[in-house]
Amino acid sequence: MTTPEKIWNITKEMDTITNNFSQNQQQINKPEHKIMQTTLKNTIAAAVIVSAAFFTHTRAEEHDHDHHDHSNQAGPNGGRVLSAVEPHLEFFVTEDRKVQITALTEELKAVPIESQVVNVTAGSRSNPIRLSFAKNGTTLISDKAFPAGNDFPVVVQIKNKSGEKSIIEKFNLNLVQCPTCDYKEYACTCDHGDHDHDHDHDHDHKKKE
Repeated sequence: MTTPEKIWNITKEMDTITNNFSQNQQQINKPEHKIMQTTLKNTIAAAVIVSAAFFTHTRAEEHDHDHHDHSNQAGPNGGRVLSAVEPHLEFFVTEDRKVQITALTEELKAVPIESQVVNVTAGSRSNPIRLSFAKNGTTLISDKAFPAGNDFPVVVQIKNKSGEKSIIEKFNLNLVQCPTCDYKEYACTCDHGDHDHDHDHDHDHKKKE
C-alpha cells in the first residue's frame, strides 16, 4: 500500500472515531465533554499534518535518488559536466584551445543545443580572457581560443533563455593530462575528493611521480 493510501485510510478511521464519539455525546452538553471533543479533533488534525509532512519528505528523498550524480563523470567528448544547469552542459576544450559547449541528457548523451546563452571569463582579474559563443551545428563554439598556459581559473555564465538570470559555475581549468584516468585534469573522473581539480590536486600528482 502506498503512502497516500495509508494517509487516506488513517484519515477515514479517525473520522469514524470522531463520528462515533459525537453520536454518543449528542445528549450530553457538559462543558468538559465539549472540551474533550475539541481536543480529539485537534489531535486528528495534527496527525494528518504529520502524515502529510512525512509523505512530502519521502517523495523528496525519492526525487534525490532518481537524480543522477554527475560530479565525477566526464561528458561524451571527454569534457567537464556542468551539472548546475538543466539540461546539463559539457565544457570541452578542443585541440585548437577553443571551448565547445554540448547539451546533455541525464544519461550524459549529447543532444542539440537550444536557446542557451553562454559566456566564459578566464585568467587573472587584471587581464581576463572573455569568450563569447555561437552555434556550430548542434553545439556552441567559442569565438576565441585560450592563450598559452595550462592552468587558470574559469567562470562560466549560462542562461537557458535570453533574459533569465545567469547560472554561474566556477572551476580551475587545468589542461594537464591526469596520470590516473583518460581525461584532462579539469574533467578528471578519479576519486581525488573534490571535482574542482586545482593547484593542490596537480601538486599531489607530481608528488606521486
